[in-house]
Amino acid sequence: MTLFLNSSEPGFDADFARLLTMKREDSPDVDDVVAGIIADVRARGDAAVLELTARFDRLQLSAETMAFSSEEIAAEVAKVSAEERAALELAAERIRTYHAQQMPEDASWDGPHGEMLGWRWTPVSAAGLYVPGGLASYPSSVLMNAIPAKVAGVERLVICVPTPDGVCNPLVLLAAQLSGVDEIYRIGGAQAIAALAYGTETISPVDKITGPGNAFVAAAKRRVFGKVGIDMIAGPSEILVIADQNNDPDWIAVDLLSQAEHDESAQSILITDDAGFVQAVADAVSKRLETLERRAIASKSWEDFGAIVVVRDMDEAVALSDRIAPEHLEIACADADGVAAKIKHAGAIFIGSWTPEAIGDYIGGPNHVLPTARSARFSSGLSVMDFVKRTTLSRMTPEALKAIGPAAEVLAKSEGLEAHGLSVRARLDKVNQ
Repeated sequence: MTLFLNSSEPGFDADFARLLTMKREDSPDVDDVVAGIIADVRARGDAAVLELTARFDRLQLSAETMAFSSEEIAAEVAKVSAEERAALELAAERIRTYHAQQMPEDASWDGPHGEMLGWRWTPVSAAGLYVPGGLASYPSSVLMNAIPAKVAGVERLVICVPTPDGVCNPLVLLAAQLSGVDEIYRIGGAQAIAALAYGTETISPVDKITGPGNAFVAAAKRRVFGKVGIDMIAGPSEILVIADQNNDPDWIAVDLLSQAEHDESAQSILITDDAGFVQAVADAVSKRLETLERRAIASKSWEDFGAIVVVRDMDEAVALSDRIAPEHLEIACADADGVAAKIKHAGAIFIGSWTPEAIGDYIGGPNHVLPTARSARFSSGLSVMDFVKRTTLSRMTPEALKAIGPAAEVLAKSEGLEAHGLSVRARLDKVNQ
């Protein structure tokens, strides 16, 4: 049942703490199964991937047909309507423009003794993007994962997308084309993650894997981390809306349902400083649920994990929001900019009544791959920074080594690392001749 909480009532702190610890993920123990799949792919390569694809996706492939051919991609992309193509192209342009602003700059400078210090940024050489198949096949996720990689300068970008029964989403292929993806394989599950991480006869390994997936995919990403980089382990979608009474209750209701319709385990929360606004929004949610196409999913999410919290003022709303550290945060109240400026922990903030979270999912520009389950307290959404790495630079001069080398020698001796100290001392002896 949807929670209704009031910060002025006794027991609120305990009730809110329970809201924060509410278990929303259906996390079956799949690790042993995933471990077996990864080991099989590492041992047998293509043969294991093809057998698992036949078993789980009911699709018979060969090494030659594992990847979409250029002709197949062209044929599928031709099915996309002009309206949908134009929308994807606009989204791609805005996402590319936004992420181009994130590119970090190289830097170097001279130290006080003439030494050069600095850093430079270089992209990973190859990245793999996992795209869920079936009902959860979202072309917007292709754009959000692939475009930052290409902006970063990744040379080789690979997509794995399962096509159960051979059915694919033409929009996914068009999004891949618009994003500059180099290879598209019609495989999925833990076997796809293993193939991307360790390689097979057909699929060359990558350096980093990003993209959402089910419990098997998430478990596989955990297991291959270290062999390759990963973006994050994302949980069910979530939205927090901070709103005052000067809003259309129906707008707030559909904003809440925009995440509830994703998944039965998704969570939608409203925080408001007006007790009278609560019932208006609750009624609007109920009315929308009568006609929503995905009402079965949205109703389950709202009933099991939804919440409305009444607070004394917006400062209290900010404090509670930071405890939630939501994936998506909408702020629809007077002085929305001022309230937003006080927020410390959120994956993405949508400021003002005219900025629904759904704009961020598709067309705004910022990335929609965001930290969930309160991990916005310590992590950020996907960006260009996920596809580059920093290499530090240093160049000593004889004068610089003479000035700072003795301290290095002292520290090396204090740690019992004789050769470290000797490598410095050998040069100091030369300088001092």
